[in-house]
Amino acid sequence: MPQSEGGYVSLPAVNGNGNGGAIYQSTTEPTAPPSVFASVKRAIGQAIKSSPTDSEELLRSERQPVIVGGSRDRDKSGKTLTTKMPSAPTHTAEEAHLLGTMPVDPMDDIELRSVQLQFPNARGSILEACEQRRVPTDKGDVHVAIQGDTAKPAIITYHDLGLNYATSFAGFFNFPVMRGLLENFCVYHVTAPGQEEGAPTLPEDYVYPTMDDLAAQLLFVLSHFGLKSVIGFGVGAGANILARFAHAHPDKVGALCLINCVSTQSGWIEWGYQSFNARFLRTKGMTQGVIDYLMWHHFGRNPEERNHDLVQMYKQHFERGVNPTNLAMLINAYIHRNDLHLARTPPGTPGSETAATTLKMPVINITGSLSPHVDDTVTFNGRLDPTNSSWMKISDCALVLEEQPAKLAEAFRLFLQGEGYVSEKPQ
Repeated sequence: MPQSEGGYVSLPAVNGNGNGGAIYQSTTEPTAPPSVFASVKRAIGQAIKSSPTDSEELLRSERQPVIVGGSRDRDKSGKTLTTKMPSAPTHTAEEAHLLGTMPVDPMDDIELRSVQLQFPNARGSILEACEQRRVPTDKGDVHVAIQGDTAKPAIITYHDLGLNYATSFAGFFNFPVMRGLLENFCVYHVTAPGQEEGAPTLPEDYVYPTMDDLAAQLLFVLSHFGLKSVIGFGVGAGANILARFAHAHPDKVGALCLINCVSTQSGWIEWGYQSFNARFLRTKGMTQGVIDYLMWHHFGRNPEERNHDLVQMYKQHFERGVNPTNLAMLINAYIHRNDLHLARTPPGTPGSETAATTLKMPVINITGSLSPHVDDTVTFNGRLDPTNSSWMKISDCALVLEEQPAKLAEAFRLFLQGEGYVSEKPQ
């Protein structure tokens, strides 16, 4: 029996040898009767100590941890209610059947294994696809690149300032719609003297052709290849040259597609800027001022806000791919151009010029809404016959060939279809 010592009794060892069993228990207990709360607390403590490996079993069996609640979590009999931690819902067989796959299924049946990667074809250059020719004329040789079957109807192209046939038309004529369209045509890309890729510097005593002379050279090209009638496709200065040729030889041109065409002589501002540009090109080479003016000529205001890659490509071309001396000669010829002397009113109308006539063939006059030449195209449109001409302004672009090739290709296709050249939309 425990002996009383000052109101407390000593607790014997649980295992009977005085060691181990009661090492973590209180050595004394009050002699007074214990309260209900103390009894419950002692019972819970004895239950926990009697199974010291419960936590290990919990880890081994990977059971959910048990939440031990207070008095509110007991039933009427005093038994503690245990609650497991919530777990992720499991899919039943019905759900798996509806979903078509089990959660552990790697879903091989919907993997895109049969899809092959396809990389977009590079725009590429038309240099390899063209046959290069040099046509002799009374003002020197002219470089002509032939693309397509020579037995098909002919299209003649002419480029703008600072460009050549490759840099001006490579992207557009390699556009998918145009590749299908050109199966019905043969394209003759004409390059102004000294403007082709890798052209040598023209001699100092060489007299560069005027705009009328450049237009007259096309007659030698048609005669050399045996062409009776052609379709003209020109941009900027090239559009002015083709319009001059069509005005002088209306029987040689069946239709015209002109982009940013200027029909008047140069103004004082244009003449002043371009005169300085030509002088710098001859004396200092390609300067930053000349590059800025050429960028404005092709892209309008704020070219840095446009397609960055396209702008950088053209800047690099102007810096490295242009012969400055030869370009100065072409610019000088362009700013000294005379008026086309076109008039919408029929000859003989009072107050009209006696020699003024308009173009006889169908003309589509195209410009971009951001181009600096919009007003010039409006003036040119006012000089054309409204019954066989149309004016088109394409939004959100200035360099139509590069910035909106799809819209331009569709307009050109419909224009040719209206003239009976294309029967249906190419696939």
